Amino acid sequence: MSDLADKKCIPCEGNIPSFDITEIHKYLKKVDGWEVKADNSKIYYLIKKFNFKNFLESQNFVNKVGEIAEKEGHHPDIYYGWGYAEIKIFTHAIKGLHESDFVLAAKVDKIS
Repeated sequence: MSDLADKKCIPCEGNIPSFDITEIHKYLKKVDGWEVKADNSKIYYLIKKFNFKNFLESQNFVNKVGEIAEKEGHHPDIYYGWGYAEIKIFTHAIKGLHESDFVLAAKVDKIS
């Protein structure tokens, strides 16, 4: 794990450019098991699936992610059900990825 988890997410109001693919890959090396994908609009995002023994473990994990998201002021898309949770992270204001997205990913990894 990197020192990203020790950083604070910085709120983005859209006045900065999103990372290019080179910068994305540089930061991707600092988080464990996250994938970079792009949607139909070519907006890059981070995504990772976490597996659990049952629904309650999934829900507890999602609640912890929610607490981190509120504390950091950076809110991922969360999908979960029996035995799994999937976290999708990107910065909506810039329609792409920036350092805070990787900071949030590293913080999520610390609770998994």
